[in-house]
Amino acid sequence: MRPLSVVSSLASLLFVAGSLGTLPGRAEANIASTFPQKPIRVVVTFPAGGGTDSLARLIGNDLSKSLGQPVVVDNRPGASGNIGAEFVAKSPADGYTLLIVNSSFAINPSVFRKLQFNPKSDFSAVITFASVPSVIAVPSQSKIRTFSDLLAAGKSASPPSYASCGNGTPQHLAGELLKVSAKMEMLHVPYKGCAPAIADVLGNQADVSVNTLTNTIPYLKSNKLRALAVTSKARSPFLPDVPTVSELGVAGYDVDQWFGILAPAHTPPEIVQKLNAEIARAIAKPEIKASLTQLGFATTTSTPAEFQKLVTADIDRWQKFATKINLLVD
Repeated sequence: MRPLSVVSSLASLLFVAGSLGTLPGRAEANIASTFPQKPIRVVVTFPAGGGTDSLARLIGNDLSKSLGQPVVVDNRPGASGNIGAEFVAKSPADGYTLLIVNSSFAINPSVFRKLQFNPKSDFSAVITFASVPSVIAVPSQSKIRTFSDLLAAGKSASPPSYASCGNGTPQHLAGELLKVSAKMEMLHVPYKGCAPAIADVLGNQADVSVNTLTNTIPYLKSNKLRALAVTSKARSPFLPDVPTVSELGVAGYDVDQWFGILAPAHTPPEIVQKLNAEIARAIAKPEIKASLTQLGFATTTSTPAEFQKLVTADIDRWQKFATKINLLVD
């Protein structure tokens, strides 16, 4: 009977081992099916009232309903977004603390000497969901009437100044890339935000505005500003008659500002995927699309892997460019 007992014991051990082997998969599935069980915090690295904040609240309100838990917006501005990003990077990787970013996140490693986090390895990409180009514009009474006039002015003895939303912002890099790509000069005048930058162009304190489409459109409609070009690869559906910089002869020029959601690194993939699916579903709603359109944003969606690829590619791109022109802002 001993052989049978041994066989029986071995069978029991194999059964137990097999059962234990299925536990991680079951646990991961249970994590996703029961998530969330408490409020979710979305950290915004800009002050309340701005474009990124508006996006966070719009999507957060919808997620609160679909997930059955409050989604709380937590504004943590400062250091071009690095303060909020560091907070999320060091938060528990459980899906309850998220970071909404724009492409400044991918620029910061190029222009700040010391970051207290690694933008490539300290986050799990969730989704990119919106984009907005910048507009190169001048006051309506400006002697610069066309993009060709701007290029000519930039190659003259008295090059124009351009106002950006701040050091290290996509608008700053858009201006610097234009200078290098078109072999021209412009004096960069950084502001602490897009609103004061455009206000000083309107007040003739700076010659050229490089600002988000969202901020620029109202002044185009009121004929206070005149658009020369958009910075994205393709024309904006909101300004279909305004050509791109590349169309106007600066080959390969493309600076688009994307928006997306990140989680701390090592957040369970099942939770990342659930968040991705819920945000994509929200973005596809006609009323959400309409609200984003009203704010001047084009909608887009991605898989986590696609968004991670975009973030990594942009970090590498801007690091190469910043090194080329020796650009540091701190």
